[in-house]
Amino acid sequence: MKMTKNILIIVSAVFVVGCEQVVDDKVTESGIAESYDRSKVPASRLKQGQSLFIKNCATCHGADAQGATNWRKRDKDGKFPPPPLNGTAHAWHHPKKALMYTIKNGTVMLGGSMPAWKDKLTDEEIESIIYWFQSKWPAQLYQAWTRQDKESKKTKK
Repeated sequence: MKMTKNILIIVSAVFVVGCEQVVDDKVTESGIAESYDRSKVPASRLKQGQSLFIKNCATCHGADAQGATNWRKRDKDGKFPPPPLNGTAHAWHHPKKALMYTIKNGTVMLGGSMPAWKDKLTDEEIESIIYWFQSKWPAQLYQAWTRQDKESKKTKK
């Protein structure tokens, strides 16, 4: 139990703090300008993200990223159901690095049910999925996320 608690603390720290310094319009390995302007995400990446989401994520998170209606209440196994990713839950509280980490590594080690996708999806595919569900977020929420994501990158180099 103590080791699980320590792992939870460490992983939670990853969610709070990013590791890169922000450089406006930095081009990522996938070729997308990291300027936080959703309009700069190519339609092809959004289409790819939607397709991958439907194929890999919709079974749990819903076809429109709406998640489980009771996502805040533990199920019979003591686990939280899949949260909405469409802007109506907490995904926007996490920097991109944390979202990538969670999708890659899943939540099983935290007591959740989400499997790790690192052996099934590339970083570019995971990023496309994130772009797609972020496209569902209201503009004001996305702007709040971009500020928070930029701050997380400034706090740790």
